[in-house]
This record gives sequence, C-alpha cells and structure tokens, in this order.
Amino acid sequence: MTETDGAAPEPATATDPEVEPTLARLRADVERLTDQWRRALADLDNTRKRAARESARARADERARVALEWLPVLDNLDRAVEHGRSDPGTILEGVEAVRQQALSALEGLGFPRRADLGTQFDPARHEAVAAMPDPDAAPGTVLRVVRPAYGEGERQLRPASVVVATGAD
Repeated sequence: MTETDGAAPEPATATDPEVEPTLARLRADVERLTDQWRRALADLDNTRKRAARESARARADERARVALEWLPVLDNLDRAVEHGRSDPGTILEGVEAVRQQALSALEGLGFPRRADLGTQFDPARHEAVAAMPDPDAAPGTVLRVVRPAYGEGERQLRPASVVVATGAD
C-alpha cells in the first residue's frame, strides 16, 4: 500500500537506519527515568524510616518528661508514709501537700482540675451518674462532683462524673 491511496503508511521496522537513533534515545530515556524512579522510592523509604525513628524518639522523650513531673510526687508520698509511721497525726497534712503537688503537676502538663460544681450539665464535659430533685437549683445544674474532670475542650483527659439536679417533684 502507498500513501497516495488513503491508507496509513507502513510502520518503520527496527532495521530501518532512521529508527535506530530514536530507539537508542528512547531506551536511554527509559533507563534514566527508571533510575530516577528507583532513587525517589529509596528516598521516600528513607524519609519514612527517619520520620518513624524521630516520632518514636519524641514519644519516648515526652513519656520521660511526664514521668519526671511525677517523681517529686512519689518522693513526697514516700516521705508522708515515713512521717505517718512516726507521727500518725501528720499523715493527713502530708497527704494534702502531696495532693496539691499532684494537682500542680497535672496543671503544668496542661490538664488543670476543672471546677464543675454549680455549672450547667454539658454531656461533652460531664458524665451524669445520678439525678436528684433540688428545689434550690435549676434543672440540669451540677449538684455534686463525684469524680472531677481534668483538662478543657479537646484536651480533656476525662469528663467529670456528676450528680445533676432535676425539676421539683
């Protein structure tokens, strides 16, 4: 077939002298691009491994920092127990001091104890464990905190367990 009768030209074969330089150039391009692709994959794998190592190291460092915050609390608990054995009357005073130190440690870590008594019940911040009528309180008011909450908003460690006022019976 010829081009003049409207049919497509016959494809060139690998033996044509005009095709050889083009094929050689294309093979070189494929080889170069394959090498770049492999290097990029290796770089990505190395980056993932490095990020995993750094993340693990950061978690370990943070755990150590938090544990370090609690060591003085444990030291003072040991002292309170020791003093309580020699003078039982001082144990309450020592435990109160250690409790205050623990609260300060939590606050320093970004999780202060929340004061929920007298606030309006909020299911995102509170867990109702009981409800009781109280003529002096508006319905839905927190009457008693059974277990306090620590933290605020998205940084809440746990919600407060509370007793909530109901309407008058």
